[in-house]
Amino acid sequence: QVQLVESGGGSVQPGGSLRLSCAASGFTFSNYAMSWYRRAPGKERELVARITYSGDSTNYADSVKGRFTISRANAQNTVYLQMNSLNVEDTAMYYCRTQVLGTDYWGQGTQVTVSS
Repeated sequence: QVQLVESGGGSVQPGGSLRLSCAASGFTFSNYAMSWYRRAPGKERELVARITYSGDSTNYADSVKGRFTISRANAQNTVYLQMNSLNVEDTAMYYCRTQVLGTDYWGQGTQVTVSS
């Protein structure tokens, strides 16, 4: 079965960095696009970044452009989200998502907290 397991969240001060990882299993990872979403308290879930199956194309929410970088290692079945220049508005639960044969799959999430 498809499984997505996020890791790398934590608490950081404004201006700091974190690198999230999402380990995938149960499907042919290199055939599918991957995305990172987040949900902040009291807010709607939003798409943060997306990467194509090959990694040759990415797109980002305007709020994270220039600060976050999504990448993938198909040999390791892992997608990453490098987050730099974090600010308090980035505080949220971050989720990894993919869609395989028309079905959405989500990880359990990893919490990112930015505070001074």
